Amino acid sequence: MTCIVGLVNNGHVHLAGDSAGVADHELRTRRDPKVFHLGPFVIGFTSSFRMGQILRYNFAPEFPSVEADPGHIEPFAYMVQTFIPALRETLEQGGYRKRENEVESGGTFLVGFHGRLFKVHSDFQVEEALDPFNACGCGEPYAMGALAAVLAGSPTDAKTGKPLTVEDILITALNIAQRYSAGVRGPFTHVTTMEEQHGNP
Repeated sequence: MTCIVGLVNNGHVHLAGDSAGVADHELRTRRDPKVFHLGPFVIGFTSSFRMGQILRYNFAPEFPSVEADPGHIEPFAYMVQTFIPALRETLEQGGYRKRENEVESGGTFLVGFHGRLFKVHSDFQVEEALDPFNACGCGEPYAMGALAAVLAGSPTDAKTGKPLTVEDILITALNIAQRYSAGVRGPFTHVTTMEEQHGNP
């Protein structure tokens, strides 16, 4: 299920996501969003709504104070050294972290923080792509292709000729994913670090 897309633009991270809840051949359009603010982060999840609920309402990592000490925060190191250990502990407390043959696994989601876009994989590795965009979920291949194609040119609206906004670009990618993936369904929601909240929502 799911398609989450993210894009870095002018020092801010934008995420957008769909509303599909899928189990076998059943589909429900969910009211609870897959993209949300968490302190200075924006997060967009796939894998499980249960994991998303734990992230949104139970996860309380040590929030780095970018404003207080911007020169001493290296976002990738923070993600690996602080964010991931707190995530593993929270998922275990919530009954979601799995262990098989001594190998732990969780879920997959995008994280925007300090103008950087990260992807947390189910094995708890942190990815930061060279591209300024990323995606996750069953609609990922379609969305990635759409983002690469749109951003390769000068993104404009075909009808008006006006430049596309960041939200337009993300929604276009989600519409492409919805067209070709049975596990993606609107309505689509969008969040950005320009609207960041401090502390748990």
